[in-house]
Amino acid sequence: MIFRLRPLLRRPLLRRPLLRHPLLRIALLLGTPLWLASCSDAPPPPAPATLTTPRPAGEYVIGAGDTLSVFVYRAPDLSMPDVAVRPDGRISVPLIQDVTAAGRTPSQLAKDLEARLKKYIQDPNVTVIVRSFVGPFDRQIRVIGEATDPMAIPYREHMTLLDVMIATKGLTKFAAGNRAVLIRREPDGKTETIHVHLTDLIKNGDISQNIQMRPGDTLIIPQSWF
Repeated sequence: MIFRLRPLLRRPLLRRPLLRHPLLRIALLLGTPLWLASCSDAPPPPAPATLTTPRPAGEYVIGAGDTLSVFVYRAPDLSMPDVAVRPDGRISVPLIQDVTAAGRTPSQLAKDLEARLKKYIQDPNVTVIVRSFVGPFDRQIRVIGEATDPMAIPYREHMTLLDVMIATKGLTKFAAGNRAVLIRREPDGKTETIHVHLTDLIKNGDISQNIQMRPGDTLIIPQSWF
């Protein structure tokens, strides 16, 4: 096949500017190289894989102030029965310093310790047990006002309002239990105010007031006006 290039070369370049070509215009506007713009049938590049590990539903999340037991199978020198989670959320164990524990489940922390111990021992097998728990601050249930023992309570799965009142030893004699409110922060950042009748729940056995608690709830019990 012979191409006739001479007539094409005789034409002045300004008579047919390259920008008139629709494919080149689109490529320049989108910042796409011309050779990529011509490959319209090429599949898009694959999305990068996510590195986040989903947290198992209902599994306990470690928080600052918790006490852990770290057991390394067949390595008693590396095992520790009582490991305190520092206020910065980290722990220190033999051969490993400053491991982040807060915000992780025991199984996630155990896998992290196994990965770090591989350069010291062969096929490490680590078990993490929570001996005493406080939980992360954003998951604690806070009770303030006229409770007998106001406190922050670690959230537990399926915890109810009655469980919270039992933990705080009920109401004081000055409490206006039926004017209590529950402040709940929604995932979208908005705040919901729920009115609860604690007196009816505790003294009259009104189970309809025994609502399910959520991590981060704050229960406010006001004082009676008289």
